[in-house]
Amino acid sequence: MLDKKQQIWFIGIKGTGMASLALVLHDLGYQVAGSDIEKYTFTQVPLEKAGIEIKDFSADNIKDQGQIIVKGNAFKEDNPEVQACIDKQVEWQSYPDTVEEIIKLHTSIGISGTHGKTSTTSLLAHVLGEVAPTSFLIGDGRGKGVADSRFFVYEADEYRRHFLAYHPDYQIMTNIDFDHPDYFKDQDDYTSAFQTAADQTKKALFVWGDDKRLQSLRTDIPKYTYGFKDTDDFQAVNITKSTTGSSFNVLAHGEDLGRFEIHLFGDHSILNSTVVIAVAYTEKIPMADIKAGLLTFKGAKRRFSEKDFGDIAVIDDYAHHPTEMRATIQAARQKFPDKKLVVVFQPHTFSRTKKYQKDFEEILSGVDKAYVTPIYASSREKSGDISSQDLVAKIPGSEIIDLDNIADLTKNRNSVIVFMGAGDIPKYEDAFEKLL
Repeated sequence: MLDKKQQIWFIGIKGTGMASLALVLHDLGYQVAGSDIEKYTFTQVPLEKAGIEIKDFSADNIKDQGQIIVKGNAFKEDNPEVQACIDKQVEWQSYPDTVEEIIKLHTSIGISGTHGKTSTTSLLAHVLGEVAPTSFLIGDGRGKGVADSRFFVYEADEYRRHFLAYHPDYQIMTNIDFDHPDYFKDQDDYTSAFQTAADQTKKALFVWGDDKRLQSLRTDIPKYTYGFKDTDDFQAVNITKSTTGSSFNVLAHGEDLGRFEIHLFGDHSILNSTVVIAVAYTEKIPMADIKAGLLTFKGAKRRFSEKDFGDIAVIDDYAHHPTEMRATIQAARQKFPDKKLVVVFQPHTFSRTKKYQKDFEEILSGVDKAYVTPIYASSREKSGDISSQDLVAKIPGSEIIDLDNIADLTKNRNSVIVFMGAGDIPKYEDAFEKLL
C-alpha cells in the first residue's frame, strides 16, 4: 500500500509506464526514486526535470525497511534488485497494482484497445484537465498528478493481461484487433481479456460501434457505442476535412450537441474525439468547455508528430499494426494531398511481422515509395523465420533502408516522409534529419 512516509522505489523507473507512474506519484506528494539501465532514454528527461533520483541497478538500493518497492513487469530474478528483494524477503508490488491504488481515489477512466490508446488518453486528459483537476498516466512516459483531482485518466495495456488489475468507473475500448501473438494464443483468448476488463468496469463502457468483437461483449452496466453510423449512441455527422483538421457535429442518443473542431487528421482522430465527447457528456461537462479543449489539443507524443524541412515534411508515428498504419497513411494524405507519400517502416517483432506479412505488403504497396528497416527484435523475442527482405520482395519499388544508406531518403523531394514503428525507429529519423 502506498504511504507518503515511505520512499517508493521503482525497479525499472525509465520504462514508459513506470516513468509516467513515478511522475504521477511524485506530483501527488510521495517520495519517489528508482533505478534502471545506464543507457540514455527519452523517459528520463521529465524524471530528471522533476528532481527524481535515478540510480543504476544495484542490490544495495534495496533496504530492509522504509521502502515500498514497485517492480517493472519486465524484470526477473536475474536483476540484482529483484534478487535482493528475494534474499532480504522484501515484498514488491507490480506496476498495475500500484496504478489500481490511484484509480480507487478518483473518478477513473481507463482507455484500452489494440490501437488508439495513447492518442485517446492524451486527448481525454487534456479536455477534462481544462475544466476540472485531472491526473493522468499515459503509456508514452508522460504522467501528472494533481492534488485533489476529480478525474484520473490512464492508458490500460492489455499485454499479459496487465489491465485486469484495474477496476475503473468508466472504460473506453477502441477496438479488439488481435495482437501480441507472443503471449495470447488466438483471437478468442485476446477477446476474453477484454471481456474480463469490461466485467470489472463500474459505471459505463464506451466502445467503437464498428468492432463486432466489442459489440459481443456482455455487460451489466450501460454500454454505449460511438462512431459514424445512425445506430451509434454517439455519432459524428456532417464531417468536413481540410489540410488544417476536421470539423463535425456529434449526436448523443439523437440529440445534437453542436459542432466541434479539431486540428487533427484522419477518421481515427474524429472517432477518438467523439468518444472523448461521449465521456465528458456523461460526466455533465459543459459543451463549450469540451469544444475549447478539443480545439487546443496539439497531439500525443510519437502520434503523427510533424517537422518541416522545406519541401519535405517528416512525420513520426508509433504505428506498427496494419490498422494503425492505414490510419496514419490516411491522415498523411488528408494533411498533405499534394505531396509524394513516402513510408519508412520498421517491422516490430518477428511474430507480428509473420502474422501480418500480407497486410504489411498490401499497405506499403499503396504508397508512392516504401522503405523497410531491419525487423526490430524486442527483449521478448530475439529472432524468427522472417526478414524485412521477405517483405520488400513483394512490395513494388520498395527498398531496405538502414543507417548506412539512410542518405537514399534525400532523393525524395516534395514529399511527406512517414517514419512508423514501435521500436527504435527514431534513430533512423534522427540520422535523416541531420542530413537535412
